[in-house]
Amino acid sequence: MARCFLLLTASKETQDGNPGLKDKRSSTFKKSLTPEMPGGSGQPGSQTIKKGHRGVDSTGETTYKKTTSSALKGAIQLGITHTVGSLSTKPERDVLMQDFYVVESIFFPSEGSNLTPAHHYNDFRFKTYAPVAFRYFRELFGIRPDDYLYSLCSEPLIELSNSGASGSLFYVSSDDEFIIKTVQHKEAEFLQKLLPGYYMNLNQNPRTLLPKFYGLYCVQAGGKNIRIVVMNNLLPRSVKMHLKYDLKGSTYKRRASQKEREKVFPTYKDLDFMQDIPDGLFLDSDMYNALCKTLQRDCLVLQSFKIMDYSLLVAIHNIDLAQREHAMADGTSQTDTRRPAAQKALYSTAMESIQGEARRGGTIETDDQMGGIPARNAKGERLLLYIGIIDVLQSYRFVKKLEHSWKALVHDGDTVSVHRPSFYAERFQRFMCNTAFKKIPLKPSPSKKSRSGTTVPRRSCQGGVPSQSHMSCETKAQVTTEVDIEQDLLPRTLPVDEANSDSIATTLSTSSLGSGGLNSPANSGSPGPSIPEHSAELREQLEDLQETEISF
Repeated sequence: MARCFLLLTASKETQDGNPGLKDKRSSTFKKSLTPEMPGGSGQPGSQTIKKGHRGVDSTGETTYKKTTSSALKGAIQLGITHTVGSLSTKPERDVLMQDFYVVESIFFPSEGSNLTPAHHYNDFRFKTYAPVAFRYFRELFGIRPDDYLYSLCSEPLIELSNSGASGSLFYVSSDDEFIIKTVQHKEAEFLQKLLPGYYMNLNQNPRTLLPKFYGLYCVQAGGKNIRIVVMNNLLPRSVKMHLKYDLKGSTYKRRASQKEREKVFPTYKDLDFMQDIPDGLFLDSDMYNALCKTLQRDCLVLQSFKIMDYSLLVAIHNIDLAQREHAMADGTSQTDTRRPAAQKALYSTAMESIQGEARRGGTIETDDQMGGIPARNAKGERLLLYIGIIDVLQSYRFVKKLEHSWKALVHDGDTVSVHRPSFYAERFQRFMCNTAFKKIPLKPSPSKKSRSGTTVPRRSCQGGVPSQSHMSCETKAQVTTEVDIEQDLLPRTLPVDEANSDSIATTLSTSSLGSGGLNSPANSGSPGPSIPEHSAELREQLEDLQETEISF
């Protein structure tokens, strides 16, 4: 400790005695605030307000690692156009293990080259990770190369203003098909390691709520590496989302901040969901079972990869509220007839992603689900749910273990979001299938109501049965219910077919009467012969028959 104190003191004296060094460091810090933007002017005054790697310069344009958003979008489109085009010249083949670790690189000078076109951005390098493997993934989801290029490169990418808490940039293709997200170095590295297992999981189960990764790229500009991933778009912009939640199954600090609530389209959290929708979201029985089965399988995959801290993004479109809003805007009661264009990728919508052959609609009747899962709230309003598991590139590494240990000392360890993967998966499933989503209670059918009522259906007794058999019916009535005793005491005459096809006991009793048959007095409704006129054997049979019926 003494040595450390002396070193710190000597360092401070050196700085105080060398004002030139202090001024030099100050000027270096000021220079870092006015960087030269690739594609920008680099003039002083272009200071940025940063959130992670994301910032906004004085002109209002978004920057990421000192690169303007317009330059980044242009570099992405140029790079993807080149890499997909060059990949089409390679013959299709099976994916090999080494394909997951291939990295292709191409340099894009601003004046152009034999392989690249000229452009008005600064020079940059574009890297493509595992191109053959990601080509297989795109084919698995039915995405053709020309559709992939047309969606991402035919028109300018649209920047989403509501970025994540990590300060990532989000772009969406003009047709709402794909999302492009900037990721950190560790996340991109972790995704590369996951690719073999991801490949195996998609072959076994393409219907999943896990993110669908279509490409992993890197733009090197201004001495910085900007890694991006192309994924499926969960929230189509053509469908208005009335509520959006980021659910983890945790309660520790899981409430949206005041700054988040002030946004046009805020993202609420677990405690907000439990307060806003305490009864949960009600799904048809088949939909509920399919959703919980998919969540169970996906959580098992994430647990096997030691992934945690993921969330379920739940966006809610209220059909009835949208119709009322449209009626108020137009002054009519007509419904909104606009529908989003069908997505090209297979299993990309929430409805397609859930497991099993769930009935479309079921108890809930909707003309067009628009890719959402039909549901209802406690008020009975019709909803469409757009859901998907997000933020899966968080491994339970040493830093996360330290984070959980520290939070567990201060708070309840079971309530914090950073937890070991096995417990995290169990808590996640329990919250989703018990709190967030519930089955619509089924109405009992009339037949079930009659069976569950107080009156029990009586088995009819033949009117032509001798008195002992009639007493048997009276005894059964006493066992079942006392309400019908008086009615059962009255003899009834039934048709011949019904008399012959009734209970086994009645048939035996009738056949034991001897030669009387159907012409006997018993069938004519007159009193039958008394028991003493018959043999003792018949008496024993009738007594045994009474005991048997009473036991039934």
